[in-house]
Order: sequence, then C-alpha cells, then structure tokens
Amino acid sequence: MANKRRTSQTKAVAAPGRAADVAASAVPVKIALLGFGTVGSAMARVLAQSKLPGVVLTHIYNRNVERKRASDAAQCVPASVVWTEDFNDIVNSRADIVVELMGGLDPAEGWLRRCFAAGMSVVTANKQLIAYRGATLARLAARHGVQLLYGASVAGGVPVIPGILQGLGGDRIVRISGIVNGTCNYILSHMETGAEYAAVLADAQRLGFAEADPSADVDGLDARAKLCILSRIALHAELDPNAVATQTISTVEAVDFAYAKELGCTIRQVSLAHMDAKNRLVHARVAPMLVPLTSPIAWSRGTQNMVVASGRFGGDVVFSGHGAGGEPTAVAVVSDILAVAHRSVAVQLPVHRRAVTGELLAPQYLRFVVDDRPGIVSGIAGALARVGANIDSLLQRPGYPKHKLPFVITTEPCLTSTIERAVVAMAKMNCMLQPPLCLQILALDDKAE
Repeated sequence: MANKRRTSQTKAVAAPGRAADVAASAVPVKIALLGFGTVGSAMARVLAQSKLPGVVLTHIYNRNVERKRASDAAQCVPASVVWTEDFNDIVNSRADIVVELMGGLDPAEGWLRRCFAAGMSVVTANKQLIAYRGATLARLAARHGVQLLYGASVAGGVPVIPGILQGLGGDRIVRISGIVNGTCNYILSHMETGAEYAAVLADAQRLGFAEADPSADVDGLDARAKLCILSRIALHAELDPNAVATQTISTVEAVDFAYAKELGCTIRQVSLAHMDAKNRLVHARVAPMLVPLTSPIAWSRGTQNMVVASGRFGGDVVFSGHGAGGEPTAVAVVSDILAVAHRSVAVQLPVHRRAVTGELLAPQYLRFVVDDRPGIVSGIAGALARVGANIDSLLQRPGYPKHKLPFVITTEPCLTSTIERAVVAMAKMNCMLQPPLCLQILALDDKAE
C-alpha cells in the first residue's frame, strides 16, 4: 500500500466553551463521571496515577452506587469524590466536563442534552449514541457553546478519530476500511490456526472479550455503528446505521481458512465504506471477507484494531493498536478530557446526509458442502452464468468424505446483488447439505456500479 505512515495526533475538538475558560485560569477543570464499569473505573485509575495538573474528578454517578463504591476498583478514587445515583446531582455539580460511559441511546441522549443546557462539555465512548445521534448532538453542543468529544467511540485507544480530523483534514478521504471490532478479530484470528468457531467464542466469553449474547459483535452491529462514525468524519457523510449491510461471522468455519490460505488470503471482519464517483451515494458493508495477506488488515491479531484511511492526495494511512479493554479506551477518554481543557480546535468540514448501499464490485469466494455426485459443478456454473458471473478458480482439498464434501469456487469481480441471486439458486440444488457461504474477496480498488 502506498504512502503508509503512523498517525498519532492530539485530540481534536469543536469551539471552546466554559471548560476551556476554566482551563485558561488557575481553577482546576472539574470532571463528573457517568458509569463506573470497566472503562469508567479504568479512567478513574488513569486520572489518579497520571496526576494530570489542573484536572480533578469530583463526582461519580452509577446505579447501585454503594456496591461500586465498596469495590476494589474504587480504591483509586479520591475520598473527596461525591458518589451518587441521582443524575440531578451531576447536573447541579458545576462540573466542567461530564464523561458518559454508560452506553446505549436512552437515557444517555437525554442526559447529554441536559449537560449541554447546563453549560457542560461532554466526553463519551458511546458508539451507538454517536452513530445514531452524533450529528444532532454536536450541533446542539455548539449552540450551547460547549463541546462533544467521542474519540474513544471507535477503536478504543487508537487515535483514529483525532488522527483523521486533524492529521488528515487536508486530504480528501475516499475510502475507509479495516477492523473495528476486537471480539470478532480475536475469534477469527484464532480460527486461523484451525480452531472451531464455537470453541473460540466460548473462550472469548470466558476471557471477557465477548458478551453472553455476542450477537452485536459477531453479527456486525457494533462495527456498523463505528463505521458510520468513521464515515461521518472521513467521508463527511452521515449514514443511517440501519441501512448499512452486515453479515455474520458465525457461518465461517475452520475449513474456510485453509482454502483462504491457498488463495493467499486470511479472513477478517472488515468494515468498508467509500463514496461513489458522483459523491452522492456511499457503498458500505460490514462482513467477514477474504483479505490478501499483503494487506495490513490481514496482519491484525487478537483484539487489535486496524483502520486504513485512503486519501486522494496522501494515499493510505494505517491506524493500529489495542481497540478493546478498559485501559486503552480510558486513555482515549482522558485524551479527550485534556483536549477540552487545553482548548484544542478541530477542522470543521460540512457533513451531508447520504444514501447508503451494500452493493460492491469484487471477486467472490463461494464455499459449498455437498453430497458428491456428477453434475454439481456444471449446475453451479450454470447458476453463475445465468446472472452473468464468471468462475475464476475451483479448489477441492483432499481427505474429506464424498457424502460431506467441502469445496470452493471463486468468481471474477461481480456485484453483490448479482452473486446473491446466484447463491439463492444454488441453495436449492438437492446436493447442498448447507447453504453456500459467500464472502467478498477484499481488493484495494473495490468499485461499485
């Protein structure tokens, strides 16, 4: 990839409000924290151990607050901090910055609105709130003369958002691609060694990387929200998250990694968005894809995140690092706090609402499991020919029983809708023991028609 370089920029923010005025004086910047979970407790620990001058934690809000106050994690919290389970105490706290780490749309959105009205800036890691309401809330914060920062909402401690806003503000970003869900990356990178999906998922749940209900991660909903945030800041396109196409990783099997290796690829959950040539429509998708081993996206392991911003003038810039965990995310939160306190100012570019489609032009990987008999390949070829798709290669690994035989066909580049029509027809063939698996093969010059 051309012009690769690491980017690590100071956090970027909007116009300064009351918190900035406080930072300019000798008065400490007062912080109120909403949520003392994994990230909230890590943030309190980072603040305590870093001993940042001019920043002081004054209030902590949480449900069942006494249980949190008595926890081992609370030992780092100064005795002067007020613990409360009444949000009105936060509104009346005269804090300069409220840090929201509760998550979800409700009641978080209402809380942020009340904070803005009270003259408080907000720092949040709430990806769903920023994906669905971020543009509206940013405008509201500006009207109240305060700031809304959300650098921790994508890729945890990796400075993707400030890096794009500040470091790449002078470029025209035409494409965003990468890995923004650490849970899926943990699962798929372990399956790469031959492990089965169910076993790796159970291990991820035991280690705390995956929830008891992992659907938001494995079905692409978490990554979808993050992709929408990245599209807003990089492509200047506001998308409806519900309109972004997603595909689960749960249908990927260990055998797919063996075939992917033969094709010079691995498999990762990739989030991808690019603007069409007329700058009106965004092509976006979150799905497991075959990734060439030469791509930086293939190098990511474990819970690591990686985002590639492709600029018209500057080429590809790669952001990589730990995207999950309390402390990496807390670093991003504290960096946003410092940005407010020190009056950092972001490049402000217009954002427009854009329609979105999952239609992409790319080679396709098709894996079948069949009860072997004559005529199967010709039947598949016929289904592809009827929609105008061409076979590029056929792979069949030895050692599998004929009554349950996996094999793979790859196609020349074709549209998503074209291959989907062919897959529907193939699934009806009476030799199929399970629905065909279709994965896009990632190419750096993906195009759509």
